Formats: sequence, structure tokens, C-alpha cells
Amino acid sequence: MTTAGSPVAVVTGASSGIGAATARALAAAGHHVVLTARRKDRIEALAAELAGAGHQATALALDVTDRAAVDAFAASLDRCDVLVNNAGGALGADPVASADPEDWRRMYEVNVIGTLHLTQALLPALTASGDGTVVVLSSTAGLATYEGGGGYVAAKHGAHVLAETLRLEIVGTPVRVVEIAPGMVRTEEFATTRFRGDTEKAEAVYAGVAAPLTAEDVADTICWAVTRPSHVNIDLLVVRPRAQASNTKVHRESR
Repeated sequence: MTTAGSPVAVVTGASSGIGAATARALAAAGHHVVLTARRKDRIEALAAELAGAGHQATALALDVTDRAAVDAFAASLDRCDVLVNNAGGALGADPVASADPEDWRRMYEVNVIGTLHLTQALLPALTASGDGTVVVLSSTAGLATYEGGGGYVAAKHGAHVLAETLRLEIVGTPVRVVEIAPGMVRTEEFATTRFRGDTEKAEAVYAGVAAPLTAEDVADTICWAVTRPSHVNIDLLVVRPRAQASNTKVHRESR
């Protein structure tokens, strides 16, 4: 893929939710966005939408857990200025005693190993840009535990530590490492996927919360961090809705 002029921002998990909203925000900020996700039809539709609005966008299907595919993807880019590691998600809400190890494995593969794959593959290009930014989208789950969240919490702790360690290891290079940790965000798929299509359980997550965060709220935060002056690094930014004081303390209005 050949790009000209505009800084290139790669966004993983761009087929919906925070990823799609981040792609829109970065495109509007002047980036040529490279949309990646497994669902090719979704990212191609988004790329067409962005092009129709006068922005630059390219859609390239990718499974972040497939290292060979990630390496081929990285080799296809002629530059990379920003990497937004957004691909992730939660599966299940079972206690440790009865959780499915396959759910834990899948969450770790996508949230941690997928982030590792993309970061390793694109770090040379990010460094060569002279002003690169790696964004790791973690979660408040990566900072504190809660019952029923063991597998997701463990994966997001892994993503948090990956970002923190990378920042230590590459200090002195022209690459920033930014971590954005959202709290309660209501998107069209996150909770539904977690509860395997059970919409009743998914709705209960947000019951009584007047205004959880939206994908656009988080995308705005990511775009703000990315567009700070080069010498400004937003190490860790926690963003929650006003109604959420912690992972386990949420104000819910009575019905």
C-alpha cells in the first residue's frame, strides 16, 4: 500500500465500536487511516464512508492473532506513524472456579498477543517515522479486579503491563507509548459478545446508568492523546462515565 503526504494511522478492531469511531476521529484529524479487522465487509464499508467524506482510508482484513498475516500486513505498508491497538474484547463472566479456560486463552490471545504482534511488526516503521505513537487500549479492568471478570481482568492487566514495559524499553526513541483505559462504555457489541448473544444479560450491565461512555467518547480521548505535541506523552489516561466511581461502584437510577 502506497500513501503520500498524510500521516498513517493503523487501527485494529476497526469493524465496529471504539475502533470504528477512532478511525473516523483520526481520519477527520488528517490521518490516512488503515482499517484492520477480521470482518472485511465492515471495514470496507467504513473505508467507503470515510472516502465519501473526503478522507483517506484503506481497509485490509487481518486477524491480529495470526503472526504470519500480521507480518505480511506490516510489510505491505510504506509508512506507519500511529498504531492504535484496539482489537480485544471479553468472553464470559464466570467465576475463576468454573470459567472456561478456552475463553481465557482467547481473550489473552487477542488482547495481549495480538497487541504484541502488531507492535513488534510495526515498531520499525513507527521509529523510522521520526514521530511515532503506539496506543494500547486497555481498560479499567487492567487496573483493578472485579468478581466474574478474572479472565478479562488478567488479559487487560497483560495489556497494561505490555504498554508500561514497552515505554521503559524504548525511551530515547522517537516513539510515544500511550495507554487509554476506559471504564463502562456502551457499544453495540461488547456486552452482547461477552454474554454470547444474551441481550438480557447485556442490557443488565447498563441498567439504570443514565449516560455510560460511548465509542465516540473514547475515540475523542484517543485522538486527543495522539494529536498532542510530539514531546507530550499521555502515559495512562483513565476515562469513566460520571456515574462510575470504580469497577464495582456505579450509580444506577431507580426505575
